[in-house]
Amino acid sequence: MEFSRWEVYYDQILADFGYSREEDERAALVLSGLLEGRSSSTDELRGMIEGMVVTVAGDAESLGREIDSLAGTVISADEATSVLLAHDVIPDAFTTDLDGRIEDLVRANSRGAVAIIHAHGDNIDALQEHVGKFEGRVIGTTQAEPFDAMFDFGGFTDGDRAVFIADHFGAEEIRLVGFDFENPRKKDKDLKAKARKLNWAYTLIQSLNNERIIFPSS
Repeated sequence: MEFSRWEVYYDQILADFGYSREEDERAALVLSGLLEGRSSSTDELRGMIEGMVVTVAGDAESLGREIDSLAGTVISADEATSVLLAHDVIPDAFTTDLDGRIEDLVRANSRGAVAIIHAHGDNIDALQEHVGKFEGRVIGTTQAEPFDAMFDFGGFTDGDRAVFIADHFGAEEIRLVGFDFENPRKKDKDLKAKARKLNWAYTLIQSLNNERIIFPSS
């Protein structure tokens, strides 16, 4: 997705949650510095996605029961990576803003998964603490305007960002597994905020208006 199109949604998200664009931009600069000289080429993502069936694994509580539905290239959303590892599945890539189980993310990355690490204004400390632990292939993303090797493919939460990545790189079919847009997990600290994020995730995925995307109820 071109940034000019994504920015329309981004401005609305900033207003809805009271986030700071300036802090998002600062976080992107921090991540860019941490990844200087070691960021992987997006050609690797294109190679595993373009023309392929892609399954995006969300971290809803249903994921463990849907493991057998995984097919093609698998992109997991943050904590979904831990569930996949528990079932002996290594995703091809994962999206994360580093609020999941870092040890599991690092392990998946060391075993070949591309770590797509996201910078936003609220995770600067986590970026500084954890990015250096990832020794495999790493790509940095921002929700603000992209620059240099900091990319913005669209998307807000880890789950819908993974869908946007699959769409951006031309997946033939995008299957959503482990997605529940109506029920925040009980372990989420702020259920009201999480519900709003899930609403945005659903809205954003729907905005792609893409018949290739197969929702859980399809």
